[in-house]
Amino acid sequence: MKIGVVAVQGAFIEHQRTLNKLNVENFLIRQKKDLEQSFDGLIFPGGESTAMGKLFTELDLFEPLNKLIKSGFPVFGTCAGLILLAEKLSNDDKKYFASMPITVKRNAYGRQLGSFETKSDFADIGEIPMVFIRAPYIEQVRGDTKILATVDGHIVAARYHNQLGTAFHPELSDDVSVHKYFIDMIAKKV
Repeated sequence: MKIGVVAVQGAFIEHQRTLNKLNVENFLIRQKKDLEQSFDGLIFPGGESTAMGKLFTELDLFEPLNKLIKSGFPVFGTCAGLILLAEKLSNDDKKYFASMPITVKRNAYGRQLGSFETKSDFADIGEIPMVFIRAPYIEQVRGDTKILATVDGHIVAARYHNQLGTAFHPELSDDVSVHKYFIDMIAKKV
């Protein structure tokens, strides 16, 4: 198994470190030619979704990534990555891949000072640590989207077929269970 981590902006190194802990082969996607190799899953890290969206266009990455996602390729988005996958943003007119039938509120927990850590249950895993940094949350899910975790009544993790999204940063804790969940998704071919 081999996973590509989108590395144009954001916390991509932390995802790579987590995958290394799990002995999962991985590589960074910085430009279009990086997509030419064979791989089994894709991670969009946290960071700044507006900057990422702009860079995807400038680097000619948007269409190839969009095609992968829409073809059913396994993808995992954390924080900004969740925003990139969301079909709708409640407090922003922008749309990126719009592939996951959810409505997300950007910066829902406020600015940097609103960042926090907590523990909560994650479906099929149990209680895990969750790190929120200028985090969004999911306001609404539609269709076959499955809610995986909530914190204080807000949806913070969901899955839609081949897509996994978290409002928190599992890569910033020592717990590797959410990455294992994604690896299992890939292994089961969604």
